[in-house]
Amino acid sequence: MAAEMRELYPGSGTTMALEGTYLGLDLFRRGSPAEPFVYANFVASLDGRIAVAREAGAEPGVPEELPNPHDFRLFQELQAHADCQVAHGSYLRALASGELGDILQVGVSEAARDIGQWRRDRGLAAQPGVAVVSRTLDFPLPPSVLEQGQPVHILTGKEAPPERIRQWRERGFEVHLAGAGAAVEGRSLIRILGELGYSRIHLLAGPKLLTTALREGVLSRLFVTTTHQILGGDAFHTFATGPLLGEAGRFRLRSLYYDPTEPRGTGQWFAAFDART
Repeated sequence: MAAEMRELYPGSGTTMALEGTYLGLDLFRRGSPAEPFVYANFVASLDGRIAVAREAGAEPGVPEELPNPHDFRLFQELQAHADCQVAHGSYLRALASGELGDILQVGVSEAARDIGQWRRDRGLAAQPGVAVVSRTLDFPLPPSVLEQGQPVHILTGKEAPPERIRQWRERGFEVHLAGAGAAVEGRSLIRILGELGYSRIHLLAGPKLLTTALREGVLSRLFVTTTHQILGGDAFHTFATGPLLGEAGRFRLRSLYYDPTEPRGTGQWFAAFDART
């Protein structure tokens, strides 16, 4: 049976099909190269965990309790609107080691063929471009990106290792300096991607990049899936890092849906927030 969920806001309890809900947002009509529409999404527990260490001294990783097919379906629908995705070098290293799965292509699995067709029907490129942000420039490119012919853009700070910059450029990849120090800065990142012709930018790169985007006022919309479970854990990651965000961390609720069945019968909320600019 097709998955259903209930609209809680701005509607009042209407039951609807889960599939197609985020495709219907028409984000692909938003933004322009001069002013890109920038969005991000996370899945978390009720206590705000997006990654948890399973044992003392281990690095936090995505806990098995969070991922679920309903959230992944809506993630893919969000991904379908993008003309560029921003990933982090650490994700590409984890992908190469088998710790994480490949999420850099749209509509390639059998279950998501309709999403790929949705892009084609709207005249969008088969796959979005990939922007990689990295301080060290020490990461492998996944074969899938090259096989799919996705444009690749590498962004780093001015203090990045010069030898690594040279090596990437010798391989034929663009390397853009998007920060005065070692890290990539939000405004520079979005400005450069806009200059490259991108209008809708999907941030996949985690809490550090989200925090940078918030502090520098370049995030347009945040999508959050909150699973109805408390995970705990002594070492964990949540959405943001560093000092208090203050006004930069304030949002307005745009939509809220309730899925009563996933993950594993606990239920979850799908919320979308507009940044208060």
